[in-house]
Amino acid sequence: MGQIGAHVRDDDPVPAAQALDAEIVQFFLADPQGWKKPQPRPDAAALVDSGLGIYAHAPYLVNVASTNNKIRIPSRKMITEHAAAAAALGGRGLIVHGGHVGAGDDIAEGMANWRKTFERATFPTLVLIENTAGGENACARTLDRLAMLWDAVGEFEVGFCLDTCHAWAAGLDLETVVDDVRAITGRIDLVHVNSSRDEAGSNRDRHANFATGTIPPELLAHVVREAGCDALVETPGERQAEDIAFLRAALA
Repeated sequence: MGQIGAHVRDDDPVPAAQALDAEIVQFFLADPQGWKKPQPRPDAAALVDSGLGIYAHAPYLVNVASTNNKIRIPSRKMITEHAAAAAALGGRGLIVHGGHVGAGDDIAEGMANWRKTFERATFPTLVLIENTAGGENACARTLDRLAMLWDAVGEFEVGFCLDTCHAWAAGLDLETVVDDVRAITGRIDLVHVNSSRDEAGSNRDRHANFATGTIPPELLAHVVREAGCDALVETPGERQAEDIAFLRAALA
């Protein structure tokens, strides 16, 4: 079984982790809604010395699947920059959303663009592709699309991050999702353990705490248990400590 932690604010991750009793943390290295390059962190030494497992999340704008050069090319650059910044902190991985193509575009072009991302660059930390919640043109929402994506990138050293809220929103069966995904990718490297504010199959990405969401908490624990890897909650901050404590107790 892996370690348990949370997505925290990027301004001071170490105290945030201590307050949550988190063993691992995830945070953004730059504005999640912008294209700016990560800057050196004044707390870099403290992060490295903290003993925390560190994951970085790429900005939401990153979409290497896009057929639009003005999005795809900067997105590749962003992955390179953020992977380097994460590696400098001893990061275990950089999480990147699966992305999508535009309306009317051929999804195969998006898969080919993902392949080119790994053909044209190597990264100093593991890039983990995360499944997404909605969108008919998404590359990593359904199992069929995930199989297409892994046909394109599976020969490279690339990881997978399973988000439970996204899987629930996409209508995937959380009872079997770990086996279903592993049958395609051969691996799950990280679980984002989130409940949802919406019903299964909603295609809506709205995270909720375990006690208030629509996913049975025991089912969330089941996914983490079956995955056997690191697990991070990205739930609303006021009850993250409660979510982490539930997972620890359920998995003990």
